[in-house]
Amino acid sequence: MPDLTLNINGKDLKVSSPNDEPLLSVLRNRLDLTGTKYGCGEGQCGACTVLINGRAMRSCLTPVSAAVGKKIVTVEGLAADGKLTKVQQAFVDEEAFQCAYCTSGMVMAATALLAINAKPSEEEIIRHMEGNVCRCGTYPRIIAAIQRAAGGAR
Repeated sequence: MPDLTLNINGKDLKVSSPNDEPLLSVLRNRLDLTGTKYGCGEGQCGACTVLINGRAMRSCLTPVSAAVGKKIVTVEGLAADGKLTKVQQAFVDEEAFQCAYCTSGMVMAATALLAINAKPSEEEIIRHMEGNVCRCGTYPRIIAAIQRAAGGAR
C-alpha cells in the first residue's frame, strides 16, 4: 500500500492506503475521524459529505488518491478554539436534527453553500441541499438553520 499525504483540517497526515480506497474509509477507519458518516455508500444520502478545496463532496465516492494535494475539511475541522461556526451554532439553535446521523453532512453542505452564496434564498437552499437526506424529516428546521447562519430571518 502506498503512503499518501492528505491535508485534513489544516494538518498534513500520512496514511497507508490503496489509491482506490474511498476517502470515507480512510477518514473513519485509518484516521479515526468518525464525524463523517457512512450512509448509503452510493453518494445518494450525503451523510459522508466533506469539503474538498471548499466544495461539498461525497467521500464515499471519492477515491483517496483524488484527495491527495487538496485541502480536506471534515466536521471535526470546522470549530475553532472550542467555538462552533455560524452554521454549527445555527443547527443547534434551530434544533435542526433529531437522530443527528445526517447532521455532519448537512452542516458540511450548508457550509459550502454559504461560502459561495452568503445570502441564499429558500429556493437556493433547497436546491443546494437536495441529495442530503434526513431520515427524521427535519427539513424545515434545516432550512431555518441555514437561513439563520446566513443572517436571514426565519
